[in-house]
Parts: sequence; C-alpha cells; structure tokens
Amino acid sequence: MFKYSDSNKRYYTLDYFYKHKFNSKVFKVSLDGGFTCPNKDGTVGIGGCIYCSKSGSAEYAGDKHDDIVTQFEKIKNMMLKKWPKAKYIGYFQANSNTYAPVKRLKELYEPILKQDGVVGLNIATRCDAISDECLEYLSDLNKRTYLTIELGLQTIHDETSKIINRCHSLKSFEDMVKKLRSRNINVVVHIINGLPYETHDMMVDTVKYLSNIDIQGIKIHALSILKDTELERMYNETHFKVMSREDYINTVCDQLEYLREDIVVNRITGDPKVDDLIEPNWLIKKVTIINDIDKEMKRRDSYQGIKYKKSF
Repeated sequence: MFKYSDSNKRYYTLDYFYKHKFNSKVFKVSLDGGFTCPNKDGTVGIGGCIYCSKSGSAEYAGDKHDDIVTQFEKIKNMMLKKWPKAKYIGYFQANSNTYAPVKRLKELYEPILKQDGVVGLNIATRCDAISDECLEYLSDLNKRTYLTIELGLQTIHDETSKIINRCHSLKSFEDMVKKLRSRNINVVVHIINGLPYETHDMMVDTVKYLSNIDIQGIKIHALSILKDTELERMYNETHFKVMSREDYINTVCDQLEYLREDIVVNRITGDPKVDDLIEPNWLIKKVTIINDIDKEMKRRDSYQGIKYKKSF
C-alpha cells in the first residue's frame, strides 16, 4: 500500500508500486502484435474512436513487421541503457490486444513470458474485445505471471461516448470489470480529460465513479488532436474548445483528491507523437506538466484520496 510519507509524490505512482512489489526498477517493453479493433473492422463500428490514428500504433512500441521476440529485444536493449538493472513487463499496447483467437494470443504472449527478466504482462484492450475463451486463458496467465488488463473507458458520460464513437456502453465496461475481477485479474482504466464539450465536473465525476468500483489502476490522458483523424476534421469544422494546460493541471489535481488511495496512477499525462500533434501543443513538455501537478498538490497541501467518499 502506498504511504504518502515514504514517497516524493502525493499520489500513488506506478514506479512506487513496482519498486515495492518487485524490489526493483521495472519498465514496460511496448509491443505491437498487429491487432485491429472491433470498432475499426465493422464488428461494432467503423473507423475507430475519433481520436485514434489510422495506424493505431503507439509512440514507443516495437515495429509490427518484426516478430514479437525481435520487437522485445530491440525495445528492451534500448531502455536498458537508461535502467541497466531493471526487470521488464511485456506491454501489448497498440489497438485491442485480446481481439484474436486464443491460439494467436498464445503465439504472441507466451514467447514474451519466456524472456529472462520478464515479471508480467500488460494487455491493453476494450471491454467488448474479450471473449469467454479469452477470459479463461487470461485466468490461466494470471496464475503464472503478474497480469494487468488495461481497459479504455475514457468517460462515463453517454453523450460524450456518442461524440467520440466509442461504440460500447458503460454497462459493458462494468460487466467486463466484474468478470476480470472475479478471476482476480488486475484492471487499469484509461480516461481522457478534455474530450469535446465535457465540463470540469464531468471529468471529475468519471474519477468519482471509478473510485467506487473494483479497479487497481488508472491512466489519465489529455485529449490529443492528431493529424488525419476524425477528431482533426471535427476540430477544424466546429472549433470546440481545447483544454488549456492550466485547466488540465487543475482538473487532474481535483481528480486525484477524489481517487481512492489504493488505486495506482499508471500515467498522469500522455505521450502524443510530436509530428502528428495538432493540439494542444503544451502536451509536448510532459515532464513540466508532471512537475506542475506535483507543485499544485503541494501548494494545496493535498494528496490522493483526501476527498474520497465511498458511495453505494
């Protein structure tokens, strides 16, 4: 459990969690398994969420043209230059990484588990991209390694969900969280601040909701408007208000105050591809955003969970 007095942060960071769980620095090795998404291939929608790039690739992921072990070695060796004594978590990041037959999932996941120094897997996906057969396989994996499933929720608000073309309901998300937790599988949830027309209170309400369900981690991002996305087209047509740096910092600090204290903050701002970024330009300076969130929490003399109240 996080102890504020033992940390240089006022919230429960992933780095703190890993160091105490594994007694070591741990970094994620981002991998691209060549997955697609039910919201891109026509199963539930076409084109994906409006902020998704056409490639769906992640900034620091491996090259999907390489086999999965080659990807792992290349990214691992690059990151070892910074953290030479670290352990690793295989991170399947791009698109929906459970959206394939279990046979294919095993071909991708199992070789990573065999690599020296790997202590776990993080698998990013959607609640509607996990079949019952997949759930049983994930349950087996969870008995053999430290497994985390990352679910993209982004917002609890139906009106925003329609705008961003998420194409799944809040109930579907809730049901999948329950299925994963009934198998003791850790769940991390992605949310986005600054979605079109959302107010400050709506963003805080998303975190209040998440604090009252059984999740183990959260990732907080600011909305990135990227080139060649539906979101870019919408922005050019409607000129919806883009969140300012100051509003983002203030909103995140408010969210942290309502966030249950045992939920691990896996990320507190995003890493958009600089060459693809249209707005907001302040996202490029990630470290300064994190530092200013720390400063604001200190100025408030506040910490994660100070305002959390369990509701039923």
